[in-house]
Amino acid sequence: MKLVNIGFGNMVCIDRVIAIVVPESAPIKRIVSESKDRGLCIDATYGRKTRTVLITDTDHVILSALQPDTVRRRVENSADDRTAADSGAIDTDDEADETDAEDDETEAEKDEL
Repeated sequence: MKLVNIGFGNMVCIDRVIAIVVPESAPIKRIVSESKDRGLCIDATYGRKTRTVLITDTDHVILSALQPDTVRRRVENSADDRTAADSGAIDTDDEADETDAEDDETEAEKDEL
């Protein structure tokens, strides 16, 4: 089970995610609305603007305030970390990951204002 941070300390099992999409299109807005009606929507935005929608294989819809590219990078980095751990290599990108997280959270705070 691989957990990926989707912002504000919230973690998602990336093995269950089937899509990472932006919420602007009408079909995605409909999926989010229907999931809220069925009680399958998890809002991890902490009141900030939804920038990414993660759709799982269990029909749950997870809302995140992070940019889709940031979530994608975190997924890729977690896959790289797992590969590096399997091969015995040491990952030195932790500092870059923290900078990305700080940038996204700062950007989210600006949107709140």
